[in-house]
This record gives sequence, structure tokens and C-alpha cells, in this order.
Amino acid sequence: MGLRQRWPAAIAAAALLAFGSPALAAHADSAPTYRTDLRILLVDDGSSSVAAVRAELVSEGIPYTTVNLADPNRPTINDAYLDDLLPDGTVEAKFQSIVLPTLDALGSGSAETNALIAYEHAYNVGQVDLNTYAQPAVGLNWAQNPGYIGSLDGMTASVFEIGWFFPFHYLAGPIPFEDNDPNKVESYGYLATPLNIEMEPLVVMPIPGSTQDGVLVGDYYDGRHQLVFTFAFNQYQQQWQAIAQGVVDWMTQGVHLGYNRNYLSVQVGSTLLAQNRWSTTLKCTQGDVGCATVPGGPDTVPIRMTAADVEYAEKWEAANHLTLDLAYDGSGSDSVAAANGSDPTEAAFAADPAAFRWINGTYGQPFLGCVRDVTVVPWVCGTDGTGATEWSSQAAITAAAQTNLAWAQAKGLPVDPSTLVTAQNSGLALPPQQSQDNPALAPALTALGVTALGANAATEAAARPVGSALAVPQHQLDLYPNAGTAAEEADEYNWLYTAAAQGGSGQCTGSSSSTCLSAPLNESTGFQSTIVPTEAKMVLQRMLANDPTPDVLSQSNLAEDRIAYPVLNQILATYQTLYGPDTPLVNLSLSDIATQLRNQAAWNAALAAGQVTAYRVGSTVTVSAPSGVQVPVTVPYGSLQVKQAGTAQPGSLYADELSGWLTPDTGQSAVTLTVTLPQADPPPDPNQPPPVPPVVASARPSQARAVAPAAAPAAAPAAVPAGVRVPVPFGPQDATRLHADQLLTKPDQLLTKR
Repeated sequence: MGLRQRWPAAIAAAALLAFGSPALAAHADSAPTYRTDLRILLVDDGSSSVAAVRAELVSEGIPYTTVNLADPNRPTINDAYLDDLLPDGTVEAKFQSIVLPTLDALGSGSAETNALIAYEHAYNVGQVDLNTYAQPAVGLNWAQNPGYIGSLDGMTASVFEIGWFFPFHYLAGPIPFEDNDPNKVESYGYLATPLNIEMEPLVVMPIPGSTQDGVLVGDYYDGRHQLVFTFAFNQYQQQWQAIAQGVVDWMTQGVHLGYNRNYLSVQVGSTLLAQNRWSTTLKCTQGDVGCATVPGGPDTVPIRMTAADVEYAEKWEAANHLTLDLAYDGSGSDSVAAANGSDPTEAAFAADPAAFRWINGTYGQPFLGCVRDVTVVPWVCGTDGTGATEWSSQAAITAAAQTNLAWAQAKGLPVDPSTLVTAQNSGLALPPQQSQDNPALAPALTALGVTALGANAATEAAARPVGSALAVPQHQLDLYPNAGTAAEEADEYNWLYTAAAQGGSGQCTGSSSSTCLSAPLNESTGFQSTIVPTEAKMVLQRMLANDPTPDVLSQSNLAEDRIAYPVLNQILATYQTLYGPDTPLVNLSLSDIATQLRNQAAWNAALAAGQVTAYRVGSTVTVSAPSGVQVPVTVPYGSLQVKQAGTAQPGSLYADELSGWLTPDTGQSAVTLTVTLPQADPPPDPNQPPPVPPVVASARPSQARAVAPAAAPAAAPAAVPAGVRVPVPFGPQDATRLHADQLLTKPDQLLTKR
């Protein structure tokens, strides 16, 4: 039988599991009920695999407690640490799952290991064994005859049929393992066959030189459940991101705080403007200081969407069920109309204004930060006679936004006035020249009623409040606003990412290979062969990390060669090969993104302050949080939220689960749910000791599978290769992975501590 059938009968018959726990044993005569807190215990050895699990918990908003094995003052994991007896006589099981960095992380047969085993038996709690080499102790043969030990780069895994049922039911197809650098091992693991039917493969991979599959992720049952990983990974790798949601569901039996979505929002900047072109001969852009373009030459022709480009964008949206967000500047249309009598591009937009979502910009492209002194390169902030910085006024900010909004309203474009993207994200801090926000920005936003403000993710890594608005980080794709053709894009890419000896700008000279191209791209084919897959991979990385923040490109990328579409199409095609139709991409507006980020921030603050209490007793889940804080919850389909006048479906259906932000009903102090759980096997006999790991096939119901005898032991596992510990970037502009080594060695700088 599959994992769901085996998961806990204890939920319906809690008293029957009163063995193995001192707190329960002391009160067995009264058959106490117990509650299981909705919290994960994360035992951390500093490895990248543990960091990946932690990143997933953080992104979803799931509470966890970390025990740092390197901390000499860490708590001892014993009975008192794991469970407790509450004043009302209820036994508290403090964790719904245990995550270990490897099987024997606490020492084989140690007091801490034995305490965990007893706890897991008592409360039917699952244990995750990360980066564990194949061995009989986890229901696997040694990785030999057949077997494999080594790099998994470029290989393809698949979900075994049990895994399709649970927990990886949301996936649609094969899971490719990354291979970004042929000179580095990025994935390392062990492929071995099951030793007995107590090991149920969930994710498998063909064993090289064999006709059999080896287990990468499996559910091993020895009276308790262990989710065994036989490969190392990091939080940025697509193979981990694809299965992370299912791993969380396995750990929590599908009942947990927090929730996951895969987001894609694409914002098109400078809509209605014309943008200067990159010169492939001069290696500069018209208008740059010292860029001597020939008047009337091809380098002086600006890039701007036409009416045909608008029509193409509308058809692309309809075909792909994705709405583009247009941050516009009406002055661009007014300039065209003044020169030509009309603007066909604006007319095409106005013919079907609801085809897009419109974000207000600032009319005339004003720089709304400090008053810039451009007599020097780079520019600096100007100062008055006292040496104080001169700033654009609140009146100037207000006028730029109001003028643009009025322009759109006059054209019949349905703009959300609560959203704003200023020209060049100006007004916000712009280091190194402008180290702070324009002091006039916050009051201007409040007066305008702006609640969502676009920000540059390169300088604004996290959302933050600015007046009434939330500054939302936006990720600029490496599709340049001065490139209208694929050849121009490839040429500028080469200029930025090759050494001077190869014809580049020289900024890569002396740099490591991870920040440069090894050779210039072919300008005829390089865009499609290199830039498209690189950009698509980086967007997918954010999408699969439960990150709602938008990706940004320019209107010029929708014009001429329309270079945005190959990237977007690659993103969508890859996603559809990974995920099933019940897990669609979530396409939020800028306003909705700001709401989501506010909810996440409030929830994270409540968790960090210890203001959340959440537990399950039988099939009832109770969550208490500060008033006004919405509670993110994930529960199996069929579960119900208990309200004053009855019940209601909690959240919305996604990946065959119900999840969303919940609040107590009027008159209630907590969110209460009745969860529907799969039928389990009969509970174990409390009068019998916990079973020991079997070494032969048992009679326990399971899917029929051949069982092989254990072979001789394999060598001890090798150290995790550097390419796993430090993620190998997709390409030279992959800033996230280029800095991941620092973030992984100092995870508290990246991830909120719980």
C-alpha cells in the first residue's frame, strides 16, 4: 500500500499509540489525549541540504526549531525536549516531523538517537534522512551490482508510481538534474535498489550500465517512517525545488502552517516610450556620454512597439493564459502624436484596454531622487550652499504621477491608481550616489494613495514600507532595453561578459570563469542557444521558490525581433513539463503581490515573536495568532474551516490541496479546522515493542516488488563536492548563485531565524 494508506491511524485513535514516550507512559492508565504541534525540528550540521530544507520552510512560512550541531551549548535532544505534559493533562508532542542531515547525524545508538526513535514511534512522526548513502539500515542494498556512486549531473530522475499518488502528485513528468558547468560536480549521490519491501521508492533514476532504477528518495518503514535521500543538493537546484513541496507534505502529512504557490508576473517597463539603440559597432548606446553615433544612421533609430506588436502581445497572452503588466509613460505617446498627428500604438492599446494590466508611471521620465550633477561621470547628488543634498520636491513627484494617471484615464485605460513605478525607480535610494530615499517620496506616496511601488531588486532585495506603499522588488531580466534584435542582444551580452582580449569591455578580465563567458557568443545563434535558456532558468528558480515578486523587461523587448517571447515561452514550456495542470502558475498583479508580501511579513513577525500557537488533536487543527494577522494554512482536500454558522472551504484548491490565508470568524479567537486525512492501516498494538528494521521481506501490505539480498558494504560516503555546497551559476549574470557561497555559509543573513 502507498504512503497515504499507511499514514497515521493515530490521528483517529491517539491513545493507541501511547508507547515509547515517558510523558505518555507515566499517564497510560488515564489514556490521555495528545496534541501534535505544527512545527518541524531541524537538526543542522551546516550542510547545503539542510539549508535547502530550511529555505523551503521559510518560504512557505512553516515554523521550525533548529538544533545546531556545531553549537557546544545546543540543547540535548531527549524526552523532555521532544514532548511534555501540559497543565490540563494533555500530552504535547512538540514536533510533527524531524529532519536530520544524515541518518546517523546524532550517532548510531546514541541516547539522542534513541530518544528520537522512541518519540517517532509514540506519535507516528516521520523522520527525514538527508544525504544518506545507500545501506541496509535504510532498506537499500549497497550501491553495487547494480549500483552507482558519483555525479548525477545531467541525468534525469522520475517519480515512482507510489510517489505519483503521494507526495509528488503535483508533478507531471521527469525531473532533470542540472549540469551548468562540466568542470564541476553539482549533484552527487548513490543509486541502489531496494533491499526489501519496507523501502518504497518515491523518486528514482536509471542506474548507469543497468536496466534497473536506483532510489534517490524513498519512504522506509521500520515501524516509523523515514524519508531517505541518497543524494546531496542545495536550495537553488531545480531538482530540489521541484520536489520540495512534496517533501513538506510528506513531513506534515499534508497538514501544516504556511503554503506554496508557483508565481509568474511579468512587468513591461517604459510602455509607450521609445528607447535608444545599442550600437554593435561603437559598443555604446545613443545618448551615452561619448557615443558618437552617425546622425540619421541605423544606430539612431529608436525602438518602440508598433500596433502589430500590441496585437501579437494580446494573442500571446490569450494563448498562454498569462496577463502582462504594463508600466506606462503617456509622454511617449504624446510625443509621437505631436510629430505625426496620431499614435497607432496607443490606439491599438485603447482598442482592447482590458487585455493588459496597467501600472501608473511618472509622466515625462523625471528623475525623482536627488538633483543630479551630471557634469561629472558618474553623476553625483547636487548640494545647496550649505552642503545639504538637493531633492526633487513632493510637488514634482505628485505632479508626475497624477499627470500620467490622468492621461491614461482620458484614454480609457484601466489603471490601478494604487500602483506606481517611477522612472528608473527614482526617488528610492540608489547607491552609491544616493544612499537614502528622497525624503519627499514617502509623503507623496501617502498623499497619492499608492500602496504598491516598484523597486529594483538589484538594490532592494526585500520588500519594505515607504509611506503608504510597499516597495516591491522587481527582477530585471538580462534582456536589454536598448536591444530590439537578437543580434543586438548577443552583441551587448558579449561586450559585458567577455574579456578585453576577446573583444569585450574588459570588466571580466581577471575575473573567475563564473562571472565571464569562456568565449563570445555567436551573434547569429548565441541568443537562442545561450541567453534564452539562461534567462529562463533564473526566472524558474525564483518561481519555484514561492517568490511572488515580478520579473521586468522593456517594451523594446516586445518590438522588432520580439526577443522577450523566446524566453517566456521557454519558461512556460519547462514549467509544463515539470508540473501538472492542477498546479498552474499564479499570475498576480503588482497590487496583489504587495498584499501577499505584507501578509508574509506580518506572519513571519508573529512567528519570530513566538506569538503563534498551532497544533492538531486528532482531526482538529487549532491556530492562534495575533489579531489582524492572517494565518497561512495547507490541509488536504475535503478539510473544512469551522465557523460560527457552520463550515467553509479553507483557502483555494492548488496542487490537489486546500491552502490560503485564513482568519478567525467573528467571535472566534482562533482558526479551527477539521482536516480530512487518508485512511490509515490499523494502528500498532501498544502492548508490543516497536518493530526493528527488517532484513527480509515482510508480510506487511505493500506493492509487489522484487527483493535482493544485501551485498558487501560500500565505501563510506565522500565529502559533498564544492559544486553542491556552493551552487554553480547558470551564467555570468546569475547574481543569486554567484553570491550563494556567502549566503550559505552565513544563512541567517538570508533566512529569517525562527
